Amino acid sequence: MNTYKLTVFEPTGEKLLDEAFQAIDDDEAKKIGERLLEEKSYSEKTHRCTSPKGKLILFHP
Repeated sequence: MNTYKLTVFEPTGEKLLDEAFQAIDDDEAKKIGERLLEEKSYSEKTHRCTSPKGKLILFHP
């Protein structure tokens, strides 16, 4: 399992969410990240999900 990081921002730069979660691979992490964003109604906010190696898995400006 790898630890991925999901972060959501306001346009001001304020962090709304800064959450780590476990996933087997990037594909699973993308699904988990999308689900978390939907659950918290942050899908349309600026967000990013990064892998342990710094790869962007999800990004919305």
